[in-house]
Order: sequence, then structure tokens, then C-alpha cells
Amino acid sequence: MAFGESQKPLTHSYGLRKEALSPVETLAQSISAVCPTLTPVFTLPLAFALAGNATWLAYLFATGGTLLVAWCISRFSRYCASPGSLYSFVDMVLPPWLSTVMGWSLLLAYLGGTASSIGGFYYYTNALLRNDGGREIPVLLLAAIVTGVPLWLAWRSIKISARIMLAIEAASVSVVCFVLALVLWRHGFHGDPDQLHLRGTTPGGFRQGLVLAMYSFAGFDGATAMGAEARNPLKSIPRAVLQTAIFCGLFFTLCGYVEVLGARMAGQDLGTANLPMHALAAVGGIPALGFVIDIGALFALFAGTLACITAASRLLLVLAHKGLAHDSMKATHPSNETPTAALLAAGIAVFLPVIVLAAIGTSGLDVYGWFGAIGTYGFTVSYALVCYALPGFLRERHGQTTLATTIVPWLAFAAMIGVLLSNLYPVPEGVYGKLPYLFLAYLGAVLILFAFRSRAKIPEPEQP
Repeated sequence: MAFGESQKPLTHSYGLRKEALSPVETLAQSISAVCPTLTPVFTLPLAFALAGNATWLAYLFATGGTLLVAWCISRFSRYCASPGSLYSFVDMVLPPWLSTVMGWSLLLAYLGGTASSIGGFYYYTNALLRNDGGREIPVLLLAAIVTGVPLWLAWRSIKISARIMLAIEAASVSVVCFVLALVLWRHGFHGDPDQLHLRGTTPGGFRQGLVLAMYSFAGFDGATAMGAEARNPLKSIPRAVLQTAIFCGLFFTLCGYVEVLGARMAGQDLGTANLPMHALAAVGGIPALGFVIDIGALFALFAGTLACITAASRLLLVLAHKGLAHDSMKATHPSNETPTAALLAAGIAVFLPVIVLAAIGTSGLDVYGWFGAIGTYGFTVSYALVCYALPGFLRERHGQTTLATTIVPWLAFAAMIGVLLSNLYPVPEGVYGKLPYLFLAYLGAVLILFAFRSRAKIPEPEQP
């Protein structure tokens, strides 16, 4: 692993294609992992049901917390670039057992994000078809499409994958922003008193809405998995992480304000609206844009599947090289230079549980929510450990001890712990109340396996 400010880090490529991605294509990996189009369509109405007129403020606070974590990640990625993503950062500082917990938490996060996107895709596709004419497509076929096509693209070429993700997200977010602008134009550029004065907001509802708002940012670190494939990674990756946090924060906060405003103008309750962007498009005077956004959301779920499974395969590849996954996961395609075995394993790991749940009658919306929650736990633990490890990394390896490098990581660590604890108390109802304990059981299993398997110490050759 390389350190220092050199723009040619001595990073082991692990058989991946070196310097294949431009800075914009590297940014696409982080943006697509977040799936910003899904927040106004899915997540924001749920946040409104909790935070009410303070939804925009919840997203503003969530942006602040995410920026603290993004700052910590960007500091690490100025010195280190690896396809092992955040795991490679903490592996240099934390004890082996704790870095192992981090690596497998992050892997679960990426796999959970992938499975969540698959569930959301087949649910939303059939919901739109039912709304249009009562037809449905078999869940197995839809799940196979949204798993198989991204897998093929991720195997075929990282550059093609990045460009497709970038095009999808740019188009869908642009349409959403256009609708938001139309709503503001129709309303007039004056404030909404109910939102500006936070009318009807309760402290408990705001806190729960804030936790949900944090979920919208999960995966913003996706560019860090491109450590071997990004061009000029010590510059492009930290920039991509910070730019994603800033862009998504502004976009989500704007959506939080305008979507609540537009629903009120349409005479609807945003918290119970089935197709909230349809109402906003109607208020804006172009109802057809609601359907366009629906299609954009479907493609965003596709891009999210592609981004998360790409990151998961890179991490699994590095874990195998570290002796923490089966040796077969080390294989890369000789001409495509993509992690063939790791991609296949990741695809199977997300496809099978989704299909089993669908076969027993579980709604795609539940699949989206359950796996999304599991993935968020993994991201939260990973982000917390990165922030915890940063001061020691800078102090011990680079002799840096400043007020910022001391205070910011601890603030970010506290924010992530707060998010994690908020999922444990008050205890959520139904399946969501059991998911935190399922996640803890997973971490327990990881520690048990680690205790029975000595960690392989494989030297990383310097690249010319």
C-alpha cells in the first residue's frame, strides 16, 4: 500500500485494469451507489411521515453528518488507494480482528444495497404496470434481469459500467430538478411558512426522520473501491467522495423542501402518497414528467445494483488476498481485468435470498426496506470505524496532529454511533426490530470464523 502525496501510488492492482476511469467516471461510482433519484420517490415521503415540516432540516443535518464522515474518508484516500475500499484504510491502523469486522460489515453493506435495489426494481416495475393496466411481470424474471445484466456489465468492462451509471443518474436527476424548478415557479419564490417555522414538528419525530435521512447517503464512499482502476486516484477519489456528499446533500435538502411544498399545493399528504412525483409534475404543469421520473427511478435502481455489486466484488477480491475469503475469489479475467469469481459469488449471494423471500410471498417493498436497513447498519459501522481510525493513521504514519484531525473524526464517529443506537431504541416494530440483532449475530459469526482461521499475510508487490 502506498502513502504520501505522490500521484502515482504504489498500489497493488490485484489483476484489475489500472487507471481505466476518468475523474468523472470515478465520481459516477459514488453517485450511483447512493441512487439519489430514489430519495424523492421512496425515502423522502417516509421521512416526512416522521419529521413533517422539518424534513428539509433533517436532510440538512444529515448532510452535515455525512460531510464529517466524507472529510475523514477523503483524508485517508489522499494517502492510500486500494480496491479494498474503506477496509484497506482501517486495516493499516486497527487490530486485525477489528479490521476484519470492518471488512465484512462493509461487504454486507454493499450486498445489502444490491439486494435492496433488486427488490425495489421488481416491486416498482409491477406497481407501475398495475397502475397502467393491471399487468405484471413474473418476479423471477425481473430479478434475473436486474441482477444478470449489471453482473454482465460489471464483468465486461469497468469503463462501460461507469459510463452507463453516469448517464442514468445524470438523466434521472436532471428531470427531478426540472420538476422541482417548475413547482417553485408555480408557487412563487417566497418561503413556505409552515416549513420555515417547523410547524407541527416534534423532537422525537425529527430525530427519527433524521436517522432516515442519513439512510439516503449510504454508499457515498463507493469511489474508494476504484483505488486500482481510477486515474490519478489520490486526487480523483477524495474529490469524488466529497463531491458526492455535497451534491447529494444539496439535492436531498432541496427535494425535502419542494416536495413537501408541492404535495401541499396538490392537496395530498406526502407521507401517504403512492406516487409523490406524479403530484409534483401535475403541480408543475407537465404531468407526463411524473411517468418519466418513474422510469428514471427504475433505471436508478439498475445503476444502484451495478454500483454496489461492483464495489462488493472489489472488496471480496481484496479480502481473499488477505486470507479472509476463499482463494477462488482472487481470480480476475485475463482480458477484461475484472474479478470474475468475486462478481459471480456476489451475484449469487444477493439473488438467492431475494428469490426465496419473493417465493414465500414477501413484498418487493419489504425486500427493499429490509435489505436496505441491513446494508445501512453495515455502512454505519464501517463509517464509524474509519473515523475512529483516522487520528491514529495521521499521527503515527504522517506526524499530523491538528485541531481538525483530532476533533472532526470524533464528531463524525459520535454521529455514526448515534445513528446506530437510534436504530436500537426505541425498538422498531415487526421485522425491523429484529434486523439489528440479525446484524449483530452476523458480526459474531465473523469473529468466530476469524478466531479459527489464521490471517494470511500476503505481501503486496510494488508496481512499477
